[in-house]
Amino acid sequence: MIWLCTGLILFLGAHGFVRLIGPREELITRFGPQAYRGLFSLISLAGLVLLIYGYSLYRDQGMIEVWEPPRFLANVTLLLMLPAMILLISTYAPGKIKAMVVHPMLGSVKIWALAHLLANGDLGSMLLFGGFLAWALFARIRLGKAVRVSMPWGRGDMIAIGGGIAVWLGFMVGLHKLLIGVAVVG
Repeated sequence: MIWLCTGLILFLGAHGFVRLIGPREELITRFGPQAYRGLFSLISLAGLVLLIYGYSLYRDQGMIEVWEPPRFLANVTLLLMLPAMILLISTYAPGKIKAMVVHPMLGSVKIWALAHLLANGDLGSMLLFGGFLAWALFARIRLGKAVRVSMPWGRGDMIAIGGGIAVWLGFMVGLHKLLIGVAVVG
């Protein structure tokens, strides 16, 4: 569990630090933008590797059950993952969806984390998904009131919807098992 927690602290700590404008600007001024980006990337990557490794070790050693989620919550998780995937893709496919949501990556992470908290009642999952949910909420609050731009529906939205559905279906039919080691249950 120590590797999972260390990875979460590094990854989410680095991403949380980005939202602290003053200290972040101080580091950029002191070391330069390239060095800052390199350090941020290195810490984030180390954190991601450690949290994946730590969560894998935790699962292999026997998960610590805190509560047993009702079976129907697995289906709720499956449904929530569709808008999470559409928002994720809309981050990189600008259009009306991205303009309406303002920061679709944070929206995607919040939905993903909440969905997985609903379906997993073990301590490691609570730390992992609860940590990401807390970070995404913190990051969104730090962004403040966002200015929404009115845009018509366009190509980016079709890419986000089609791509989101394709990724969602991919995870449903085996990608989750391949990448995460756990089959999607529905």
